[in-house]
Amino acid sequence: MRKMRSTRSSPIVPAAAEGAMTMRALQANVEASRVVQAKMHEDLVASQARNEELSKVTEELRQALHEERGRTTVEEVAPSSPPRVFPMPFAQAITDTAIPASVVPVKASFTGVEDPEAHLTAFHTQMMLSGGSDAVYCKMFTSTLQGIALEWFVSLPTGHITNFQ
Repeated sequence: MRKMRSTRSSPIVPAAAEGAMTMRALQANVEASRVVQAKMHEDLVASQARNEELSKVTEELRQALHEERGRTTVEEVAPSSPPRVFPMPFAQAITDTAIPASVVPVKASFTGVEDPEAHLTAFHTQMMLSGGSDAVYCKMFTSTLQGIALEWFVSLPTGHITNFQ
């Protein structure tokens, strides 16, 4: 009978010991997972705090940029009356028109020796690329005149030119 008991108890003891070992291993794995999860949660909270801080800084920079652009735009768009050193043949509406910053300076120049039709074509083509109103065309055209052509232009009566036509 003893032999029966010993054969019976042998298989049961290793199974119980094996189950206890598995249970301890599972508990250890669960505890290790909790530690990893807690660390990940700490990292997530820290990352969210950094994101909030960066969002605030980004918003402050956007506001500053928006305010700076607003100041620049107001300064560029505000009409100005330049002091007249010599009489200008433009009507007051043309003189009071501000030249937008988006208008590219025209590279064509006319001294009176060149072909006037070629100069007008080159000027008109460059201005079409930049855009601008009729008054801007008039003011920009003045910057292309040099020498005798400029002398002739400023000799025209004040208010004589009312549009680019």
